[in-house]
Amino acid sequence: MDPLVAAIDQGTSSTRFLVFNAKTAELVSHHQVEIKQSFPKEGWVEEDPKEIMQSVYECLERTCEKLCQLNVDISNIKAVGVTNQRETTLVWDKETGEPLYNAIVWLDLRTQSTVESLINKAPGQNKNHLKHKTGLPISTYFSAVKLRWLLDNVDEVRQAVLSERAMFGTVDSWIIWCLTGGKNGGVHCTDVSNASRTMLFNIHSLDWDPELCRYFDVPMEILPQVRSSSEIYGCMKSSSLAGVPISGCLGDQSAALVGQMCFQEGQAKSTYGTGCFLLRNTGTKPLMSDHGLLTTVAYKLGKDEPACYALEGSVAIGGAVVRWLKDNLGIVQSSSEIEKLAAAAGTSYGCYFVPAFSGLYAPYWEPSARGIICGLTQFTNRNHLAFAALEAVCFQTREILDAMNQDSGVPLTQLQVDGGMTSNRLLMQLQADILCIPVVLPTMSETTALGAAMAAGAAEGVGVWSLSPSHLPHAASETYEPRINTEESEFRFARWKKAVQRSMNWETTEPSDNANGLGKKMNGAPWGAPPTPPPTRAGP
Repeated sequence: MDPLVAAIDQGTSSTRFLVFNAKTAELVSHHQVEIKQSFPKEGWVEEDPKEIMQSVYECLERTCEKLCQLNVDISNIKAVGVTNQRETTLVWDKETGEPLYNAIVWLDLRTQSTVESLINKAPGQNKNHLKHKTGLPISTYFSAVKLRWLLDNVDEVRQAVLSERAMFGTVDSWIIWCLTGGKNGGVHCTDVSNASRTMLFNIHSLDWDPELCRYFDVPMEILPQVRSSSEIYGCMKSSSLAGVPISGCLGDQSAALVGQMCFQEGQAKSTYGTGCFLLRNTGTKPLMSDHGLLTTVAYKLGKDEPACYALEGSVAIGGAVVRWLKDNLGIVQSSSEIEKLAAAAGTSYGCYFVPAFSGLYAPYWEPSARGIICGLTQFTNRNHLAFAALEAVCFQTREILDAMNQDSGVPLTQLQVDGGMTSNRLLMQLQADILCIPVVLPTMSETTALGAAMAAGAAEGVGVWSLSPSHLPHAASETYEPRINTEESEFRFARWKKAVQRSMNWETTEPSDNANGLGKKMNGAPWGAPPTPPPTRAGP
């Protein structure tokens, strides 16, 4: 039997455990569990770190059971890789192993006022003040401001820092620490791709930056050790895979870049998950964007290998818009139903949907924006709304593709895609139509997990997966060609950009702490109360 490599894929909305054949890259078996998100106040998004770990163990054990049913010996699993939702921020107690607060998810907006005051204090009120070191604008998206919020607002976190019991990590660090023993000798580490999303990491020196840590007033002793994306970090301590090395770690978007085999400078991929993320490999030199994109560490595949960088366009709300239509509006019962509804309309009939639920990310970086639906008429129905939601995903991708083409000067001639939403054929055709270039979808869409498995299998000391170009398996794929004329595509895109402008400058300060999170004040009075009358003038 060929050697097998497993991957833990811990995303925003689900956890998966997948097992691949290290010689053919074929998916042998997998299991998936949905993760609950909680929204305690307007703009807040949290997940339970213990539920995340329970889901990891459940997926692992279920997959091992499925392998036994297939008569596959699980001792053939030679390594485990980890890939994860990035930026999501956790602090836990290293002595008890308990999380000290829920995980604050990357989409969360509670730090908006902190971000506004940091930008106001920056020279020239420039949100790119730290970009020369981090590759990132100051934004609610990244971990440093979330960690700052925890240090300022959660007593347990403050106390644990004072008594030197606190550990900070993104989701990869939490998973690796728990799997390698937790409070009994767990390994506290992260990789360069995840570290580069914290705003505390210098993407040139590839280490935590003391000046950045001082800027955000973060104690460096709570940070994990930064390692490469492909090396043995430690071994699994319990579960059916006890003793198996954990030897790959990549943030989910970096993992998809590896899984799509984008190892050459200029190769790019777009992942359609909770958000949408377009990454273009820029080689061993970080390229700074003039058009609102991020510079990020893509991967470092071995201790002594060079780091490779990417330009990234990040869109906060992709698949999350479908979840919103399902959970909040109830216009679809399942995510797959949106394709049927949208196809029944065949057009949005002039309706445009800007899902700026968490502000706008690339290329605008505008936290004050909020979601809008415009162009409504009496004719508009839920089918048009479903269509507009799918178009929104495509228009947002078009904006970041345009920015990327301007930054690199070499337009992409096709787009490689992956992620959960790519099973929606209508979405893929719309994307080709709106981009005016072919969209290429691999038959095996689990490229994020595949990337983590490749990093783990190729690690020194494991060596069951070769990343040399001649050994990379050929991935079968399907191509969607553009079907509409360029003029129509450009007209629709121009209308979209008009809608985006309408969504901006909506929310300028954080909501007050009323229980329902909606107690904004007008003239000093809560909503629903009459405004304070103007002072009366004395005399005639």
